Amino acid sequence: MPNHLGESTSPYLLQHAANPVDWFPWGEEAFAEARRRDVPVMVSVGYSSCHWCHVMAFESFSDPEVAEVVNANVVAVKVDREERPEVDTALMQVTLAMTGQGGWPNTVFLTPDGKPFFAGTYFPPVRRGGQPAFVELVEALGGAWRERRDEVVSSAEAIVEHLRPIEKTPDTPRPVAGELIDAVGADYDIVHGGFGGPTKFPNATLLDALLVKGDPTSLDMAQNTCEHLVRGGIFDQVGGGFHRYSTDSQWVVPHFEKMLYDNALLLGTMARCWRRTADHDSDRRDLYSHAARRTVSWLNREMQLPNGLYAAGLDADSDDAAGHTREGIYYLWNQDLITDALGSEETEWLRPLVHLEPFDENGLGTLQMRGRVEWERINVDMDTLLEARDRRSAPARDEKAITAWNAMLIDGLVEAGMILREWSWVRQARDLAEALWTAHWSDGDLLRTSFHDHPGAPAVCEDYAWVGLSFAGLAGATGEPVWCDRAVEVLDQAVTRFGAPDGSFLDAEGSDLLTVTAHTLTDDACPSATASMVMALRRVGLMAERDDFVRRADEASGALLPVVASTPRFAGWALADFLIADEARRGLKPAGVVIADTQEEPTDLAAAAWRMAPAGSAIMRRVGEGSGFGTWFEDRAPRDGQPMCWVCRGKVCFEPVTEYLELKDPLWRRA
Repeated sequence: MPNHLGESTSPYLLQHAANPVDWFPWGEEAFAEARRRDVPVMVSVGYSSCHWCHVMAFESFSDPEVAEVVNANVVAVKVDREERPEVDTALMQVTLAMTGQGGWPNTVFLTPDGKPFFAGTYFPPVRRGGQPAFVELVEALGGAWRERRDEVVSSAEAIVEHLRPIEKTPDTPRPVAGELIDAVGADYDIVHGGFGGPTKFPNATLLDALLVKGDPTSLDMAQNTCEHLVRGGIFDQVGGGFHRYSTDSQWVVPHFEKMLYDNALLLGTMARCWRRTADHDSDRRDLYSHAARRTVSWLNREMQLPNGLYAAGLDADSDDAAGHTREGIYYLWNQDLITDALGSEETEWLRPLVHLEPFDENGLGTLQMRGRVEWERINVDMDTLLEARDRRSAPARDEKAITAWNAMLIDGLVEAGMILREWSWVRQARDLAEALWTAHWSDGDLLRTSFHDHPGAPAVCEDYAWVGLSFAGLAGATGEPVWCDRAVEVLDQAVTRFGAPDGSFLDAEGSDLLTVTAHTLTDDACPSATASMVMALRRVGLMAERDDFVRRADEASGALLPVVASTPRFAGWALADFLIADEARRGLKPAGVVIADTQEEPTDLAAAAWRMAPAGSAIMRRVGEGSGFGTWFEDRAPRDGQPMCWVCRGKVCFEPVTEYLELKDPLWRRA
């Protein structure tokens, strides 16, 4: 009997549509069925490129005997965390509170009125390592609901009360910037870069904060980490793009899934790291720009959908030559495979530069860059290896388009395109923004997802924030104020829909089905919804002269202060905003940088503004004469055929400059 997932717009849910488990999608129908049958609701949250989600699906959800037990004891609900992040966030808060650890698949049991009473992650098909068998767990919890209901309900109500959001931000003394950097540095790996371990994530938001700080200690942490990321096995040396995270402290063996959000964020981070690296350190600069260029090539080659949007991610798993599914096998090499592709002479030349780190019995492993690289020849060899790899069975692609992640890519393309002077990337960002606006915006409402042009779930706060942030950046780079106007329209909606009592922003609008509010202030792989809104409101507020946006950003920033003070490593963008505000207190207020340019492709003066402007600046350029961007361009135009740049800080505008060598002084002058 087919379950209820066949009409889903989520590839992950469609993967489970043929399961014998009678899955429902998240919604009122599932909870109504639980009330009718008087059974609990079991919610299983995962995503299509999640390795352990696939394992549990194969071991348990595809087994008719297991499905019979599940269907008899609970109403089963499948959730794609990427499509419904508010459900994922709320239920992950439950799992973390109840078990102290989280992950996916996330398995949470709820009463028919939506109150959680048990949570965990992956459960094996038989007892293993102290974990109960999944089928035993379902039977036990179904029995507890029937026989000890009062106890279950009491426990569920206590959990909901424990997770109720605070109404007011606790008073927090303003921390000292240097002490926050010291706290971050306590977890820093001075040898291999990165933070924590042995499992290491790239943590783009924290790297951004260190680049904002810009002192020698912070820059060393950011630059060293970025260098090891690019040289390591976590970066796909052959095809470009970053894998999800490293399973070891040296960035050698990654978890092999590739996600759009990681690569979109790291694209911007690599460009900003290039910008903050001295001209004479050309080896490092070349590494960062190489990573950006190979990443964009991979995105365009493997991730772009027919409608111009970009897919959510690539699975970690694929089939080997024998047809067996293995994690990462698509990306692994041994010496014989390299020699077959390149020939023995080129392989010998490559050997000291590209290190092979075997970690299985067949000598298969990842590639890492070593020493000083001859990029032109290396790139030819990597392209040859890519041609050979293309003959392998490729990982599956999640073809769901997610608004926030596509907007992150718009922002990364604009930032990297302007800093590295790749104007085609800015044009690409414009095309992507137009495709996103056409497909996902309608009559004041934004979609979270679409799948093969079919609309999916409604947008959440991060979607609105990132569209606002990225469209404003695109407006500034292209000189097309329509993108700033659209950013204002989107953020007006976000401020109205997602405001929280403490001044921050909820992850999503309230839901009658969720008894736990989705409200997180720390970053994970992406910045929190509140931190994203703060950055968007500041940029758009400055560009569009919307002082109410800036005041709202200040209010939300205050709600983030306790998180910055207590866990700065897990609040990278909130920390970055704090550091920008710290500089503003000392006279370096966020600047409006106004460029009256003379050609569509940015001149040296415009490119210099993106390379040199302090963090938090709003850079706007127009070609020739024109309006838009509030009153910024009134009486401002090129002079005698030369581009002009004005830097305004607060109510003070410095004398305009025409040469890029003259730009540093007004950009960094305190007022």
